[in-house]
Amino acid sequence: MQRALVIDRNAAQIDDLGTVVVLGTGGTIAGTAASATDNVGYRAAQIGVAELLAGHDSNARLETEQIAQLDSKDMDFEVWRRLAERVAHHLGRPEVAGIVITHGTDTLEETAYFLHRIFSPTRPVVLTGAMRPASSLQADGPQNLCDAISVATTPGAAGVLVVLAATVHGGDAVRKVHPYRLDAFSSGDAGPVARVEEGTLRQLRPWPSCEAVGLHVLPLAAADWPAVEIVTSGSGARVEVVPALVATGVRGIVVAATGNGKVHRDLEAALRKARSAGTAVLRSTRCLEGPIVAGEFEAPDADALPSAGGLTPVQARIELMLRLMVAAHPARQARET
Repeated sequence: MQRALVIDRNAAQIDDLGTVVVLGTGGTIAGTAASATDNVGYRAAQIGVAELLAGHDSNARLETEQIAQLDSKDMDFEVWRRLAERVAHHLGRPEVAGIVITHGTDTLEETAYFLHRIFSPTRPVVLTGAMRPASSLQADGPQNLCDAISVATTPGAAGVLVVLAATVHGGDAVRKVHPYRLDAFSSGDAGPVARVEEGTLRQLRPWPSCEAVGLHVLPLAAADWPAVEIVTSGSGARVEVVPALVATGVRGIVVAATGNGKVHRDLEAALRKARSAGTAVLRSTRCLEGPIVAGEFEAPDADALPSAGGLTPVQARIELMLRLMVAAHPARQARET
């Protein structure tokens, strides 16, 4: 078992903390309701990021920038690209110790995985949000934001991270597992990266990292991002959805399979046919935890649908989009020159 690494940020010198840039995108953390007891009937993205930080007590130098102001259920590729561009800009500043991004929880796991694969940064890029609006008597946003800034100024911290309910998740593994409770996020089998305990960071596993694909692979226009959709395998699965998606110009399909990556025989046949005709396919699992495990003695099948391993269906969708972008990048570069 890996020994926990404990870092006490209270012992850090104020001059060593550097600058933390806080990028706002809206979400429940910036939401308000008519009543302080209303935790579900609120409007997201009502308060600017500068106001969220008003009165925040931190030894770090804080800068704010409003990237977007939306309910994260409405997150889109244009905001993703703009956010990625600003993250790249601030990571290029040597005085920036880390970046914090306030984000709605509905699609936070998607944005986290997207940024993880684009950058795999050597400094912390920390996403945080809230399960209760800012107007609530139970508002969890202020503490989550405080913890996120604490992680962003932790010496040695790196990678895309998600901080909620005093738990630090890696952008490679985080997923939302509950629609209401305050500790709504999990890291599945991987487990959390760290925990924040009264100003002390207790690290449990290495900071997340991967081979970054780079900002340069992203098409300039959102309309040029490859379309990838998710279909679900289950009892009586209808196969007509596959050729219908292909007919609309979908470039890739992720199948949320049952159990250990099993797909209904009729749906699998339709997906194999689509793949042989040029549509990229990845196979994930509907299970909330655990990867697809390959059998040691399974006979190789050249037509088998490729496995997404431990990626959730939404992570696999982003992964497939990025793979298609990487594959198309040289051709696009040639056209633009």
